[in-house]
Amino acid sequence: MTAAEAAPILVDIDNLSKSYRRGSQIIPVLQHVCLKIPEGEFLALMGPSGSGKTTLLNLIAGLDRPDEGYLRVAGLDITKLSESELAHWRHRHVGFIFQFYNLVPVLTALENVELPLMLSSLSRAARRRQALLALKLVGLLDRQDHYPSQLSGGRQQRVAIARAIVTDPTLIVADEPTGDLDKASAADILTLLTRLNQELGKTIIMVTHDPRAADKASRIQHLDKGILNACAPDRT
Repeated sequence: MTAAEAAPILVDIDNLSKSYRRGSQIIPVLQHVCLKIPEGEFLALMGPSGSGKTTLLNLIAGLDRPDEGYLRVAGLDITKLSESELAHWRHRHVGFIFQFYNLVPVLTALENVELPLMLSSLSRAARRRQALLALKLVGLLDRQDHYPSQLSGGRQQRVAIARAIVTDPTLIVADEPTGDLDKASAADILTLLTRLNQELGKTIIMVTHDPRAADKASRIQHLDKGILNACAPDRT
């Protein structure tokens, strides 16, 4: 038994389906998806555009709701939460990393990292200490007073990663985190994500088109037309 197999299941998905309405037409995006993600795993979700990768990531992160199916994260069925409960759960348990960083341009690197802590009960001094620690972990302590426009794309993404980990989340979700970066910067970001997984034990789910990025993950799952190839239970 591998370490991943021995670890507790953090994300437990069964028979998850999601469709969207376009006018009078119903467009199925995910169809009866099954997936178990152990605590401490680095999982890459791959597949062609429109295969449902980002939709699945958004469902796991509590940004969207499934039409049917079972979705538990750390033992909690998040599909049963109200909108306010879900917002509180996301703030406490999920760190988000996006392709285009989503930094606030009028805030410094330190202030961007500190943003998720503003809703916490921490004092201003405690928030600042935690944000500085997160910047130190991503190697940007010396850039804390720089604005996003003064940072390269790779450094902006590292600020975004610091913001994602500053609350010590249960789960990190990354949607094409290297998609807007040059090869060298992308390699740096993937090394950082690998360190967060291996050294800090963070569970990471990453959507990517890039096989080089996916190779850094401990497991790769492929989606095609809303179907997860690794899970095809007999439903007859």
